[in-house]
Amino acid sequence: MDNFTFANPTKIIFGKETENQVGKEIEGYSKKVLLHYGGGSIKTTGLYDRVISSLKKSGIEYVELSGVKPNPRLSLVKEGIKICRENNIGFILAVGGGSVIDSAKAIACGVPYEGDVWDFYLGKNIIKKALPIGVILTIPAAGSESSKNSVITNEDGWYKRGVGAPALYPKFSILNPELAFTLPKYQVACGAADIMAHLMERYFTNTRNVELTDRLIESTMKTIINNVPTVLNQHDNYDAWAEVMWAGTVAHNGLLNTGRVGDWGSHGIEHELSGIYDVAHGAGLAVVFPAWMKYVYKNDVNRFAQFAVRVWNIDNSFWDVERTALEGISKLENFFRRIGLPTTLSELGIEDDRLEEMAYKGTNGETSTLGNFVKLGKEDIFNILTLAK
Repeated sequence: MDNFTFANPTKIIFGKETENQVGKEIEGYSKKVLLHYGGGSIKTTGLYDRVISSLKKSGIEYVELSGVKPNPRLSLVKEGIKICRENNIGFILAVGGGSVIDSAKAIACGVPYEGDVWDFYLGKNIIKKALPIGVILTIPAAGSESSKNSVITNEDGWYKRGVGAPALYPKFSILNPELAFTLPKYQVACGAADIMAHLMERYFTNTRNVELTDRLIESTMKTIINNVPTVLNQHDNYDAWAEVMWAGTVAHNGLLNTGRVGDWGSHGIEHELSGIYDVAHGAGLAVVFPAWMKYVYKNDVNRFAQFAVRVWNIDNSFWDVERTALEGISKLENFFRRIGLPTTLSELGIEDDRLEEMAYKGTNGETSTLGNFVKLGKEDIFNILTLAK
C-alpha cells in the first residue's frame, strides 16, 4: 500500500425530501446564488419549484443559467463566469447530474481567475480558489457531487479535458434517491456504466497489498450489478435507488483510491470519443473499457482473474487463469448489454475514419501517454479503438 492523505470536505445530506433544506444550507455562504441546471426536467418534476421555494424562505436571491448539455461546453461556462461577475454572485447551486456539476465547478474557479478558465484544463495554471458550490443531485453517475474533479468540452477543436483541485469540492451535496425515479432507462444505464468505470479505474492497479480497498471496490461493483436491473424495472424502488446513488458517490469521492494508483486510461480514451462524437459518457465507457481490458489483461492476469471470481462469481480455473480472466471481461460486456448499452463503436454509429485522430489527441500529439496500469501510446490507443469496432 502506498502512502496517502485522504480528506473529503463535502457534506452529504441523504434521503427523502432533503432538497427542501437547500436554502438553509446556503445561508452561511451567500445571499445571492447562480442556479445552474440543464433542461426542463427539473421543472416538469416539480424539483425547480421546491428549490425556488426553499431559496426564498431563506431570503436568498438567485440568477438562473440553464442549458447545460451532456459533455458540458466551455462556451456556457464562460457565460456563467460573466453572469457571476456582473451580478456579484457568491455561491453556485448545481441542480442536476455530473455535467451540470462539472460546469458549475468550471464557472466557480473561473470567476476569481483573471485568465482564460481553459488554462486550468490544459494544465497551464493551478486552481487556487473558487466560489463555493452546492449540489442537488438528480442523476447517480459521475460522482462529481463529492469529488474535486471537473471535465469540460471545448468546442474549438472538440477537446474534452479534466482538472482537479481541492477548491472544487462542493460544500454540500443533497442526495434524494426519489429524484432519480423519472430518469429514462438509457440514462440510468449510462450512469451505471460511469459508476462501474470509476470503480474499475481504481481497481486495476499495479500497487500491491491493497486488500481492503480491493474488497471495498468489489463490493461496490456488486452493489451496482445487483441493483441497477431492479431500478430499470422498478423505477420507483427507493431502496434500490438509494444503493445506486450512494454507490455512485462512494465510487468517486477518493476513499477507494487510497493507498493505490489507479489507471484512468479508459477515461482518457473515452474523452476523445465523446469530445468528437458527443456520445453519452457512460455509453462510451461501456464500449472502451472491455476493449481496454482485452488489450492489457496480460499485464496482470491474476488481478483480472480476481475481478472475475470476486465480482462475477466465476469459478477459478486454477490450471488456466487466463481463461478465468477472459470470462470476467465477457461477463462485464454481457452486463452492459443486459442493461441496454452498446459495447462496440459500430453500435454507437461510429466508423473508423477518425480513430487515428482520437489516438493522436489522446496523447497530446504523441507527447504523452494515457493510463498507469499500462502506459498507452498513440499506437496502443488506436489498437484499443480498433478492438472496440
